[in-house]
Amino acid sequence: MKKTVLASSLLMLLSLAANAWGGLGHRTIVEIAQRHLTDKAKKNIAAIMPYDMKKDATWMDAHRKDPDIAYTTAFHVWNCDLETGKYDPTIRYAKGDCVRAVLMSDYILSNKENMSDSTLLMNLRMIIHFVGDMHCPTHTYLWNPGGQKWPVVLDGKQIASFHGVYDGMPERLFPGKSAEEVADLIDTAKKGEIKKIVKGDIISWAEQAAMQNALIYEINPAPAEVLAGGKPATPPVLDPDTDAKSRDLVIMQLRNAGYRMAYLLNKYFGE
Repeated sequence: MKKTVLASSLLMLLSLAANAWGGLGHRTIVEIAQRHLTDKAKKNIAAIMPYDMKKDATWMDAHRKDPDIAYTTAFHVWNCDLETGKYDPTIRYAKGDCVRAVLMSDYILSNKENMSDSTLLMNLRMIIHFVGDMHCPTHTYLWNPGGQKWPVVLDGKQIASFHGVYDGMPERLFPGKSAEEVADLIDTAKKGEIKKIVKGDIISWAEQAAMQNALIYEINPAPAEVLAGGKPATPPVLDPDTDAKSRDLVIMQLRNAGYRMAYLLNKYFGE
């Protein structure tokens, strides 16, 4: 990963929004995944989740503060090393992170024979949510463990944080469209391309997504105050073409997350 890109991204990956990708983004990812499931996988998943999986696309966001699973609040983001671009679990070791959450659920669902139905349901919900979070541009922390938020201005409107710009981007890029309609538009990869996208493993997918997501900090470099560890005195004004310049990246990450989710679900339930 180029240091010039990473230098401009210092501290911009700090604020944690409540709903990565927004409802539309998460539902679109699940819709794409469902379109690439085998018949056997669909049948076996339906025994655990007897309804459209999109219903639970944002379940982990909606229930993150529930006392029994409040620990999952830390799972929505993850860190990679500033110098190498490699996944770094040590920064969030005590609380966990998005990649470790996917790895944990991957292990449980790969060994599902002795698991209770409630355990399978919970970990299926984690897969269908956190695979999406793993690809969301502002859920990839390139330096700081996070926590600081500051408002920004886009198209003359103030947004609570830079993080929220990308959480809400699917709705802005596809106004008024359903997840099914967005999937119709972006689920266009050929079998050979999908095979390349799912090649590797969960960690390599995350690291690839991180390198791709660095583009958003070329579009909007961090203000000097943020790089110095503070907050801007006034909300930074973002590039007015932020949405247009981010469109291809967002579409790629939504699509890639869907294909990779389908790959995992077929592995657990389709063999």
